Amino acid sequence: MRGAAVRTVGAPILLGIVALALWQLAVVALDVKPFVVPSPLAIGTAFGSTPDTILRAALLTGANALVGLLVGTVVGILFAVLAALSRVIDEITAPIVAGLAVVPIVALAPVFYTMFGANAQTARQLIAALAVFIPVFVNTLRGLRQVRPVHRDLMRAYAASPWQATRTVTLPGALPYLFTGFRIASSLAVISALVAEYFGGPIDGIGRAITTAVASSNYALAWAYVLGSILLGLVFYCATLALEILATRHRRRA
Repeated sequence: MRGAAVRTVGAPILLGIVALALWQLAVVALDVKPFVVPSPLAIGTAFGSTPDTILRAALLTGANALVGLLVGTVVGILFAVLAALSRVIDEITAPIVAGLAVVPIVALAPVFYTMFGANAQTARQLIAALAVFIPVFVNTLRGLRQVRPVHRDLMRAYAASPWQATRTVTLPGALPYLFTGFRIASSLAVISALVAEYFGGPIDGIGRAITTAVASSNYALAWAYVLGSILLGLVFYCATLALEILATRHRRRA
């Protein structure tokens, strides 16, 4: 058991160290210019010299991503349940969801900033919520449709209402699919909130910090902010994974 845990954790860490070493060696040996790609040592130095600034930017981007994640998840689950209960709603929402899935963030960001104001964070939160809604809705709806016929027959035999059947049988069976969509959405929320910062709005967040650093030719600092965004995404992903593990354990005990 311990050997498996060591391999699971140690192998990615070892691979990462080797990749960073090769990256550093390539930059030094080939004399790669910083505007192409800085060395890991330069990025680490920039990250270590401005941790407070990077943390503040990450917290703001993370707050917008969290709001978008929560709103998008709640709306996605609600619409998935309604679509599973009603064929009419399913047929109505299907083309809408398909359309929303292909809407580019770069087109929505300026529109939302015009609607809600360039000094408000609302546009970034809505963009993150929209990105979250799609995977949560699609995966949850698929899970809700995985109920075995014998379970449906049992609920009918007990004269259970559609909501009772959904709450006691359908939703618990859909949990693995729901959390799959939730984990995917957690990373998309961070990415969407960050990308939305490139196209206007308040002068804060990791996205604006990256563009500012690049504009001042401080490429190592720009990559340090990228590192901060990667760590933020990992925090979101690990948090949703922990929630999934807790929910799975609770379900097994129940």
